[in-house]
Amino acid sequence: MVLSRRRLLATATAAAAVPFAGASTFLCASPAAAQANAAYAMSYFKESPNETDDSYALHLAVSADGLQWTPLNQNDPVAVPTAGTGGLRDPFILRKRTGGFVVLATDLKGRVFNLNNQYLHAWDSTDLRSFTGYRRIRVHGMATHSWAPTAFWDPSRGQYGVVYSAYNGTRDVLLVNYTADFVNMGSPQVFFDPGFNVLDGDVLAHDGAFYLAYKNMDNGYLYVARSTTGAPNSFTTLTSGLRQGGAIEAPILVKSNSANAFWLWGDSFSPSNAVFYAWQSSNLAGNSWSALDQRAYTAPMSSKHAGIVPITEAERAALVSRWGAPQWNRLKSYNFPDRFVRHAANVARIDPFPMEPPADQQWRLRPGLADASGVSFESVNYPGRYLRHVDYAVGLVQNDGSTQFAQDATFHRTAGLADGAWASFRSHNFPDRYLRHSGYVLRIDPVATATDRADATFQVTY
Repeated sequence: MVLSRRRLLATATAAAAVPFAGASTFLCASPAAAQANAAYAMSYFKESPNETDDSYALHLAVSADGLQWTPLNQNDPVAVPTAGTGGLRDPFILRKRTGGFVVLATDLKGRVFNLNNQYLHAWDSTDLRSFTGYRRIRVHGMATHSWAPTAFWDPSRGQYGVVYSAYNGTRDVLLVNYTADFVNMGSPQVFFDPGFNVLDGDVLAHDGAFYLAYKNMDNGYLYVARSTTGAPNSFTTLTSGLRQGGAIEAPILVKSNSANAFWLWGDSFSPSNAVFYAWQSSNLAGNSWSALDQRAYTAPMSSKHAGIVPITEAERAALVSRWGAPQWNRLKSYNFPDRFVRHAANVARIDPFPMEPPADQQWRLRPGLADASGVSFESVNYPGRYLRHVDYAVGLVQNDGSTQFAQDATFHRTAGLADGAWASFRSHNFPDRYLRHSGYVLRIDPVATATDRADATFQVTY
């Protein structure tokens, strides 16, 4: 069971009041605005339902389009905190105006949300290929937490604002500290207090204004607010409440590099944990956000509370070169895009993500055992076992080296029968039949109807 941070915060003990500093107005400037951004990097930590894939460390993924993500380093950490709790949540990356990046994160390992902590983790990085200057930075001295940092540049102050969630003695608010170097953090002040409990702010500067996405903890919805100055307590909420899944938090605002489009991501933790949803809008200053079909995006496996930063195509390529793309894939169902192909008790099926163990949905796409121009699907967590059809039913079977096994375990990839941008897989030795799901179980069948074509279409992803 994933404990709700709201439930734990509701029972938090009172803390010292937050000193309120006078607000200064400032103009927007984005440190990435001058970059020829054509890709994106995502930072995240990991959790899975039974905690087998939990990783409270820094993970990275990259994307060319901001929607389909490639986890780096085999979805293993690229940096691990060595002080404080020894773990992190909610990592955030900002491109600094002087060049390079800073990484900020909550100092918290695990799923215990009633601990006080006055510190955030921080690293510097020239190019996200290495991380230096690890430190914990103290943002306040109160008996409360410091969660979900985000940061932005304030040109009128000549400083960065570091915004995070904390309890101010009355309710949960967003605080801000101003800093020039992410070492000397200044004093905390209230950044956003709308009169009800809020959590998980994310700030995006765009066209001379500031936009703040946040969670209203009292009703469980995400909202977007706007300020022309970005000054503390100057934000006005623009949108109606947004939610997908049973419960959602951790909003991320992203500007598309290639179109007049904006995305709002949210991390759902109920009824299943570690499920991302997304919305899209062409008007950041409006109140029109459309939920994206889950066919449109795929977040990294087990990823939680992410941050997204625009990067150049050269930076994306350099990150893949440094950390490597996964040596495995996942197969996403076209007509059930919340489900992935997995094995369970040696039966091949499509099940909702997330699932335990997560590795059941990971496949090595090998040259076809019977024909190298085809493909065979080898299990990652059971090497030597492949997807094979027997009496048209598909299961996970140990390779016995026989010609019959090789033929039964070989498929030929074609353009997706329901969507040419996806993929379908034709049986090698029954070429009139395709790999498809029926009642969520995989088999090979002839394809005749629109439903058949949708059942036989998959996305090869990570």
